[in-house]
Amino acid sequence: MTGIFAPGGAATGSRPKRGQIKCVVWDLDNTLWDGTLLEDGNVRLRDDVVAEIRRLDRLGVLHSVASKNDEDAALAKLREFGVEELFLHPQISWNAKSDSLRRVAEAINIGIDALAFVDDQEFERAEVAAVLPEVTCVDAADLPEALREARFQPRFVTDESARRRDMYRSQIVRDERERDFVGTSEDFLATLDMTLVIAPAAEADLQRAEELTVRTNQLNSTGVTYSYEELDALRGSPDHLLLVASLTDKFGSYGKIGVCLVEKGDQHWYLRLLLMSCRVMSRGVGTILLGHVMNLAAQAGKPLRADFVETGRNRMMQITYAFAGFTEVGRDGANVVLQSTVEHVQEPPSYVRVILEPTGEV
Repeated sequence: MTGIFAPGGAATGSRPKRGQIKCVVWDLDNTLWDGTLLEDGNVRLRDDVVAEIRRLDRLGVLHSVASKNDEDAALAKLREFGVEELFLHPQISWNAKSDSLRRVAEAINIGIDALAFVDDQEFERAEVAAVLPEVTCVDAADLPEALREARFQPRFVTDESARRRDMYRSQIVRDERERDFVGTSEDFLATLDMTLVIAPAAEADLQRAEELTVRTNQLNSTGVTYSYEELDALRGSPDHLLLVASLTDKFGSYGKIGVCLVEKGDQHWYLRLLLMSCRVMSRGVGTILLGHVMNLAAQAGKPLRADFVETGRNRMMQITYAFAGFTEVGRDGANVVLQSTVEHVQEPPSYVRVILEPTGEV
């Protein structure tokens, strides 16, 4: 049996979402290389496969490994071939491939449905499809055509997507430093020298803003996606305020990691969208962006309301609103309307330097 199996085991005609795949997880034996490593150490790297991996890497698609193999031998062979740096959090063990895929998703902090799995063995693909039906399974025999599907192709390649693997590698270093750090979480964050910049969206920000609405799940207040064209219209609307947030620390740039959209009504301001990249979930910067919008609404003399739609993944965003003092004041179908009840916004934590660029609001 060959071909691609979409999330839920559906056929490829199920119209998957463009750019849905965030990480491709690769088998090694007879997939990344020809031959079986433990039977013949002289395996041969498949240059055509590596070319596809590098092409997707430039588009911002990450890569990992799920291989039943000897870990030391496999990692040594990846280093020998000069491709080890292409793979994040490789899972090389004798465990089920589905278990390895779960570990990759957890390490990268993405949904299972954002994974694709490439393997030459029908048994391994079937095991993953049975246990994790959300994963897109690909027969290695169908490369490279299978990787040209829309689900592997983001609409735009932004600065962030082109540098995504490097940014994740920087995050691995941060995580290692945090594990070794003795002290509180806030004490560790204070060592990062973080700077958060919040600014009105410029035209150059819109491709990344669209990408964030498509890719962000856990810290997304509504799950609604916006196209470049829609965001551009909203950016120029006198009745709306579109903001983007960028974060850097001593290890480098996280890129543009946050977007919020405010509708300025006559009676209320409405926060129609608030999202932050999952990569900064533990940095506390989402509350800073929310607090900035609350301050702007207060300066304009308008109560601030916010839309929230439960998506099954965005519980953390609901908690963010609750801690900021928002309470439910109504419902419109699946949309919960929240309103800020606090008069004084909490000051940003001392471990983040905040730069606020002018919005033109009074």
